[in-house]
Amino acid sequence: MHYSFLNGRQCKIPKHFLYFRFMILVTGGTGLVGAHLLYHLLLENDKVKAIHRKNSDLQSVKMVFSYYSEDFETIFKRIEWVEADICDVYLLEKAFINVTEVYHAAALISFDPKDYKLLRKVNIEGTSNIVNLCIDQKIKKLCFVSSIATIEKAVNKTTINEDEDWNLENNNYGYAITKYGAEMEVWRASQEGVEVVIVNPGIILGAGFWKKGPGELFTKINKGLKFYSEGITGYIAVTDVVNIMIQLMKSSLKNERYILVSENRSFKEVFFQIADNLDKKRPSILVTPFMSEIGWRLLKVVSIFTRRPPLLTSHSAKSIQNTYFYSSAKIKKALNYEFEPINQTIQKVCFLYKK
Repeated sequence: MHYSFLNGRQCKIPKHFLYFRFMILVTGGTGLVGAHLLYHLLLENDKVKAIHRKNSDLQSVKMVFSYYSEDFETIFKRIEWVEADICDVYLLEKAFINVTEVYHAAALISFDPKDYKLLRKVNIEGTSNIVNLCIDQKIKKLCFVSSIATIEKAVNKTTINEDEDWNLENNNYGYAITKYGAEMEVWRASQEGVEVVIVNPGIILGAGFWKKGPGELFTKINKGLKFYSEGITGYIAVTDVVNIMIQLMKSSLKNERYILVSENRSFKEVFFQIADNLDKKRPSILVTPFMSEIGWRLLKVVSIFTRRPPLLTSHSAKSIQNTYFYSSAKIKKALNYEFEPINQTIQKVCFLYKK
């Protein structure tokens, strides 16, 4: 039982009433960011709901919990799982019952042009559904996980920040377009009275989900990946991403977006460090721009016959050659935040991978 004061008199408030007032909803809870976010929210004894689709992999979420605590089973059972889909408004409405804050981390990540319609449906229409319900249910605050893909790469700047206006012609691939469209939906929520914060992380490194996303990189290098490039981009630990999200939601900061990048590193550096920490041979074949252009075309032909997504697309072929330096000065100043060094992140993730 908890206590409050009414007209100078102490009054008892049932515990379930407090939970009603402070219920958190997480979308994308069965992904890398969502799983780590759920653990950290529960660590603070928050009442948490999480959306999952039918037949989604909840065991991988539990595995992430096991990296943090021996009592992971007990903590995991505290999640109120709701079977829903962000593209199904009817089921989504049920998930919003009694919710006061929302972390929207659900998204489709693909650089295959064939997936463009599905990307629009999940990333834009799905986010629109989330925003509409946040407005209707008078949600206090919404945190949206976007990407550095929606940050304009200004040619006249050596360091990229949040200030540049996004240019469609410079970012004309499906994933970037749909994540930017999702951001526009989130800004619509801010215009309707919902406080919002948007985070734009770089490549997220974290333990778990070893067969997809960034986690698959550790698996490929462990199996003897031979190729690397010298392109440069931003990296960040998943723990930094979720810690910043939680701090932003608890702060008075609102209606802002923040680049989340710990360090700008080359693919070569990151790949080599992962290989060293996994006690594996370093990748030895440098992929030149010319090789990238030939490679994605050959792999596209292979995908036609195998009916599997190509291992390299036209966009990813270009991205591994690009050199971009991102600035996290805005979030560092806003929260007085210090990022975990990427060397340390890689060491931790590799330790857990081997374990």
